[in-house]
Amino acid sequence: MIDTHLHLTDPKFDPDREAVIARAHAAGVRLLVDISDESPQWEASIALAERYPQIVCSLGQHPHFANHVNPALWDRLRALARRPRVVAIGEIGLDYYRSTTTKEAQIACFRQGLAVARDLQKPVVLHCREAFPDLLEILHAEWPKTGSPGGVVHCFSGDASVAEQCLALGFFLGVDGPITYPNAHRLREIIKQVPLERLVLETDAPYLPPQRYRGQRNEPAYLSLIAEAVATLKGVPVEKILSVTTENARGLYQLSREMHRTE
Repeated sequence: MIDTHLHLTDPKFDPDREAVIARAHAAGVRLLVDISDESPQWEASIALAERYPQIVCSLGQHPHFANHVNPALWDRLRALARRPRVVAIGEIGLDYYRSTTTKEAQIACFRQGLAVARDLQKPVVLHCREAFPDLLEILHAEWPKTGSPGGVVHCFSGDASVAEQCLALGFFLGVDGPITYPNAHRLREIIKQVPLERLVLETDAPYLPPQRYRGQRNEPAYLSLIAEAVATLKGVPVEKILSVTTENARGLYQLSREMHRTE
C-alpha cells in the first residue's frame, strides 16, 4: 500500500513519530507521502523524506494560510521543490468552510501554487471544501488536460457532477476515512461509480480516522481499513484494490518502483 496523503510533521506525531512509521510498515504501507501544507514545515518535511527511504513529500500552502505569502515564499518553494524527494506541490486549493482567509487571498494563493507546479512539471495535491465552482473554473483556465503532470483531489467531498468534472480534467480522487462513516451515503455512492483506476488511498493522518478509531489520532497503519471499505463498495477482493491503487499512486506521483522497495 501507498498512503498518498498524511501529515507526518504534525506536532501530534512528535511523541512517537518513529514508532508510527514502523507501525505503518508492519501494516503493509510501503510508502508514505508526507504533505507539508504550510511554509514553516517545508524543510522539516524534506528532512524526514531524506532520512527515511519509505517517505517522500509534497510542499504547498494550504488556503488557510493564504494570507502568509509573498514573492519570496514562492521563490523558496520553487527552489525546495526541485529536491529529489519532493514529488508534488500541495496541498493547495480553496476552502470556504469556516475560513478566516478571504476568497480573494485564497484564489491568488491557489493560482500561484498552480504556476509553481506547472513550471516544475510536478503534480498537484488539491484541497477543496465548499468551493468547487471556483476551483473548477480556475482549473479549466489554468490547468490544461494535456501537457500537465496531473494531480489528485484530496479527500474528495463533492457531488457526482463535480467528480465527473475532476475526472475529465485528469485528476485522481483521494479516498480517506470518511468513506467508513455511517452517514457518508452520498460519498460511498460516488466512489462506487468512479473507476478504480482513478482512485488513490489516503489517511490524512493524524486527521480523519476511520470509523473504528473515531475520536482518536489517525495513523497510516489504518490505511487497510479504507482499502477494505472500497473493496466492499466495488465488490472486488481487497487485493485488487491494493494492487490497482498502488499503481495509481505510482502514476500520480511519478514514482519509481525502487522508491518503496523497503521490505
